[in-house]
Amino acid sequence: MAKRLLSLLVLIALVSCGEEDAIPRPRGYFRIDLPAHQYKQFETDCPFSFEIPDYALMTPGAQGAAQPCWLNLVFPAQKATLHLSYRSIEKNLSDLTEDSRNLAYKHVVKSSGIAESLYEDPENHVYGIMYEINGNAASPLQFHVSDSSSHFLRGSLYFNTSPNSDSLQPVNEFIREDVRHLISTVRWK
Repeated sequence: MAKRLLSLLVLIALVSCGEEDAIPRPRGYFRIDLPAHQYKQFETDCPFSFEIPDYALMTPGAQGAAQPCWLNLVFPAQKATLHLSYRSIEKNLSDLTEDSRNLAYKHVVKSSGIAESLYEDPENHVYGIMYEINGNAASPLQFHVSDSSSHFLRGSLYFNTSPNSDSLQPVNEFIREDVRHLISTVRWK
């Protein structure tokens, strides 16, 4: 009986050992379920309107009553906020665009590169630049749009978590599509 048991153990040991060496697996991330993109019109007393995702909430910005057209588009499920700030242009368009560019490029220290995308919609007088900040920067996306004469709207996306471009990539791409949609639906009043 002992001989049979020993033979069985040897057979199990031989069968269970493969020829391949064990390969350590990289650390994984949780699966992120993202909703379908659906939008609704956002109207405000501010001199602009646009469409926002159904799954996002618009809240007053940090400046509150002092800057009523500074808003936060909150993505609760993704733990992200798109901070929006509006300024009227008073012969200071170049200063506003340079400030927006400088704020985006402050993230170059932690980024692996910044891609700029121009946006033009002459029919609706909407012109702007979107900054896609790659790497582990605090803000992966920023933009500004303007009519070049009266209105200037700036946005910056932040996550309520430590930046990790690998784990946040699907969410970044998802929200980037929402921001592109928001920009394409901006209308000045």
